[in-house]
Amino acid sequence: MTKLNFSLCFIGLLLCLIVCSNYAEGKTWCVAQSQASNSKLQQVLDNLCGHLNCKEILPGGPCFAPDTLRNHASYAIDLNYRINGICDTSYATPAITDPCKYLSCRLN
Repeated sequence: MTKLNFSLCFIGLLLCLIVCSNYAEGKTWCVAQSQASNSKLQQVLDNLCGHLNCKEILPGGPCFAPDTLRNHASYAIDLNYRINGICDTSYATPAITDPCKYLSCRLN
């Protein structure tokens, strides 16, 4: 039983170090919450793209596909996070893993 507890503590510590190292390196993203409504996401997208350059999510842009409201809103939310440091938790959530699944669409 003692060996099992030690092993679990060691694994927990290792996971904590991995997560903390991602934060320490500044590798965080801000994306749309899964429970955010489509109307809220559309409002956020319209507002953010009225102030930011969202040309990458326009038709023909490298981040247009997949053409979904949630993906386009996540792009704009993360762009705002990168430029202004804002991740509004009323509709967005911080992420420590890169949500980008499309190699042609990466924010640096």
